[in-house]
Amino acid sequence: MQNDVSRQWALLTPLVPGDMLTAQAQQVEAAGMAGVFIPEIYSDPFMGMGYCAAVTNRVQIASGIKIAFASNPFEIAMTAMDLDRLSDGRVVLGLGTSIKNWVNGFHGQPYSDTPVAQLRESIQIIREVFAKSHIPGGLQTFEGRFHNHDWRTFLGAFAPPVREKIPIWIAANQKGLTRLAGEVADGFIDHPIHGPHWAATHGRDALAEGLAKAGRDRKDIHWNCWLWVAVNNDRTEALNEARATVAFYAGMRQYQPMFAKMGFDKESMACVEAFEKGDIPGWVGAITDEMAETFVILGPPDECRKRVEEVWDVADSFCLCPPIGGLPPERVMFYIGGIAETFYA
Repeated sequence: MQNDVSRQWALLTPLVPGDMLTAQAQQVEAAGMAGVFIPEIYSDPFMGMGYCAAVTNRVQIASGIKIAFASNPFEIAMTAMDLDRLSDGRVVLGLGTSIKNWVNGFHGQPYSDTPVAQLRESIQIIREVFAKSHIPGGLQTFEGRFHNHDWRTFLGAFAPPVREKIPIWIAANQKGLTRLAGEVADGFIDHPIHGPHWAATHGRDALAEGLAKAGRDRKDIHWNCWLWVAVNNDRTEALNEARATVAFYAGMRQYQPMFAKMGFDKESMACVEAFEKGDIPGWVGAITDEMAETFVILGPPDECRKRVEEVWDVADSFCLCPPIGGLPPERVMFYIGGIAETFYA
């Protein structure tokens, strides 16, 4: 592959001291990379996005991802608008549905039986707020299937947006959301647990279906492909350290159909059942060598390059992520270093 660092994004988190996050964001910019993603795991990504925007000048700043259903779409739109102003138009709004256990359980927010339709409506509202909130009387009411808003006494945004439309990228784990990205989004964030094979087959086909339904072409959407990557000359060590990252997703019942589609129905169900019983050794132990190697790119640098090359011409940009499940910070940093040396140098 002919590596191009300008097609690379970095995943950063506010789980480190401020001076370290500053250094990381500035290193990404200095290296000529495209941008940084800040995830929403248990806390909102907007805080970390604002921090990174304040210490950089060029790189794009994206939520990777913002859980759409953990907040209302009006709040998401207004916050993204402020961030876009502060960063001089560098924000990309990455949205995803997450899973019911998180949205309904952790956040205490409603999660419908039709999350694709729920996200479609959220995006519609976000775009309307972005386009009209600064126009006197521009926003009136919205009566939808999942949301109802009454803006008739809204006096308008305190400051106009930098842009009247913000790029919205949909993060997808399964085909329904991937098709939705093809229909309505400006970008598609391919889930890292997919691995190259899913991206080059099931993901590519589902995205094409969504694009065709909306009468759009492949050039009308930016595909950002996330991949778990564990560069390590000790292949066995990389394999063992990748298991818990795969188990983190395989243990979620809502994601099980994706693993079944990839030929790991029995293994993923064993992982789900162990996780739901609190059997942590059984949960991670259900991840076979084949599963770990399917969903995590691992091994020496040349092997990792070859596997990324499988989707290099399929996607527009990449976010290569180190395995994080069950690993101490020094091991995560080891894999971050391996990614940088292999793909960013």
